[in-house]
Amino acid sequence: MDRAHRVRGRLLGAFAAVVALTSALSGCGLKSGSPMADEVRPGSVGRGRPLEGASLTVTSKNFSENIILGQMIGLVLKAAGAEVLDRTNLPGSISAREAIVKGDADTMYEYTGTGWITYLGHATPIPDPEKQWRAVRDEDRKNGVTWLPQSTLNNTYALAVSRKNNAKYHLRSLSDVAALAKRNPSAVTICVENEFASRDDGLPGMQKAYKMSLPAGNIKKMDAGIIYTQVSKSDSCLLGEVYTTDGRVKAMNLEVLVDDKHFFPNYNAAPVVHTETFRRYPQIAELLDPVTRKLTTEVARELNAKVDVDGQDPHQVAKDWLIREGFIRIG
Repeated sequence: MDRAHRVRGRLLGAFAAVVALTSALSGCGLKSGSPMADEVRPGSVGRGRPLEGASLTVTSKNFSENIILGQMIGLVLKAAGAEVLDRTNLPGSISAREAIVKGDADTMYEYTGTGWITYLGHATPIPDPEKQWRAVRDEDRKNGVTWLPQSTLNNTYALAVSRKNNAKYHLRSLSDVAALAKRNPSAVTICVENEFASRDDGLPGMQKAYKMSLPAGNIKKMDAGIIYTQVSKSDSCLLGEVYTTDGRVKAMNLEVLVDDKHFFPNYNAAPVVHTETFRRYPQIAELLDPVTRKLTTEVARELNAKVDVDGQDPHQVAKDWLIREGFIRIG
């Protein structure tokens, strides 16, 4: 799963790669993609088919959640009468971002933390989710990007513990972890990725914010995918670094601890639209707002698990959910 949207410093160090990617996109014009052929019609959104005659392109990054969200947009626009070209699953954050900025794609779901930190270059996140969304929305206008209202779906970092192990400690928040680390340092073992272990917006910064100091031997570094298994099925790690919307959180019976000091940045998903497209089709906001309001962290975990745990197709997962919620109908 691509997590580039979360990495604040990585893009600064890879500026040359960004330039190269931009040039590549300019040269190829994002030729790949296929028409969305589903026979869908309006449910609670898209009545009157307000996009009849429009030809629109949707995109996404190449990890399950963002692909699912991109498919949702495409299906809603299709039900509203548009011809939709599916260019989801682009490699990483930058290629999808450039597609929106340049108008090679019309719309996608993006994350507010990505916009604020990665694209707009701010070092410090805004703790209040609404204020961060407004700041991103206002500043990104100059780049030709229109941010529509955000969801409560927040795909950020967290620490998780297995329900089995937590029966002993009753941890609910990171402040509880800090108290346990002070009371019984040997109890707090943690599995993390190498990068998370060294970044200021990862484990070192978290320890500083919560005034905890874990012995080096209590910190175990490993690949992200292994962390979930280690926390769930072994005693080697009481806690593990997870992503809040990852489907494996529920599938592996993990409990996500509350970041009660709001240390980790907010990564709320919100639709973004190429501004010229939005000026031409402002109906897009009315079509997507009801969908966005239904997207929560718990919904994302459920849908992501269908793809990452059960092996289902992201397009079908998105379609099934939209039908279940009554947004679109088939036939």
